[in-house]
Amino acid sequence: MQSLLHPRSIADTARTLKLAQETFEIEAEAVLGLRDKLGVSFIAAHKLLFEVLANNGRVVVTGMGKSGHIGGKIASTLASTGTPAFFMHPGEASHGDLGMITKDDVVIAISNSGESDEILKILPQLKRRGTPIVAITGKPRSTLALAATVHLDAGVEREACPLNLAPTASTTATLALGDALAVTLLDARGFGETDYAMHHPGGSLGRRLLVHVSDVMVTGERLPKVPSDALLPQAFMEMSRKGLGMTAVVDADDKLLGVFSDGDLRRALETHDNFRETRVVDVMTKTPKTITADKLAAEAAELIERHKIGSSGLLVVDAAGKIVGAIHVLDLMRMGVL
Repeated sequence: MQSLLHPRSIADTARTLKLAQETFEIEAEAVLGLRDKLGVSFIAAHKLLFEVLANNGRVVVTGMGKSGHIGGKIASTLASTGTPAFFMHPGEASHGDLGMITKDDVVIAISNSGESDEILKILPQLKRRGTPIVAITGKPRSTLALAATVHLDAGVEREACPLNLAPTASTTATLALGDALAVTLLDARGFGETDYAMHHPGGSLGRRLLVHVSDVMVTGERLPKVPSDALLPQAFMEMSRKGLGMTAVVDADDKLLGVFSDGDLRRALETHDNFRETRVVDVMTKTPKTITADKLAAEAAELIERHKIGSSGLLVVDAAGKIVGAIHVLDLMRMGVL
C-alpha cells in the first residue's frame, strides 16, 4: 500500500540537524521567556502551596493529554523533594476520583488553552469544596485562568513543531515552571540532603546517607577475635573460619588491642622461624583503624579507601574501646555504598 505521506529524503542531514537545533533554540527561548513573567503571581502560588503544606494538605496535579503527562512529572518532582503530591486524571475525577481531594489540599490544573473540557467540568466541584486552584495555562484570559485562585502564565510565542501545532515548547515551559515551584518549596521548607535520601532509599544517595555501620557490620559468632595470649596458629584458624581476612586481638574484657591481618601473617612468616610458638601480640598491628557503629557506612568506605585497608576490613568499637563488630569491603560493595 502506498503511503499517504511524502517524506523528505533521509539523506538531507543538513535539514535534520537544522530542525533539531531550532527545536533547542525555540524551547530554550520559551523557558527563558518565563523568567520575565515571574512576579506577584508566582509568589502568590508559592505562598499558597507553602501554607497548604504547613496545614498538612497535599498538592493534587491534574491535566489532560500532553499537559497530563507534564503534570505527572511535576507531581513526581514535588513528591520526591518532600512536597506530598500526586497526579489525578481529570477524566477520572468526575467518576469518583474527586473523593481524593479535600478542602485542605491545593490543585495545580494544567491546560495550555485553559479550556480543557475535562478540567472545566470539575471546577464547580472544586469551588464548592473550597479547594484552592493554581492554574498553569498559556491563555491568561481563558476560563480556567479566570476561575483559578492563582494563575501562572506559561504561554509561548511559538511551538518548536514546524507546523506550530504539536505541544513542544509549551510543554517544556510548563515543566520548567513546575520545577521552579518544586525548587522554591524545597528551599522554603529547609529540605536537605538527608531528607532527599529518605525519599530515595533505593538510590545511591540514600544508601550513602541512610546506611550506618551498624547495618552492615558482622557481630557475635561471625566476628573474628582471639585473646592476647593466642599463638599464630590459633589466629590463623580464626581468620580462616570467619573469612574476613583478619582477626581482632582483645584482652579479657574484649577491649581492642590490635588486629592481625593477612598482611601481618605474611610478614610473620618472613621474619619468624618458629611460627607455631609465636604470639599474635608480637606480630599484630597495634594501632588499627577503627570506627563506631553509629557512623555512616559511607564514612567506613572513606576510611577503607583512604588508608588502603583493602581485604583486612575495619573494626568497630564502642566508646570504651571494646570490639563490637567488623565491617568488610565486600559488605560495603554489597550494600552499594562502595
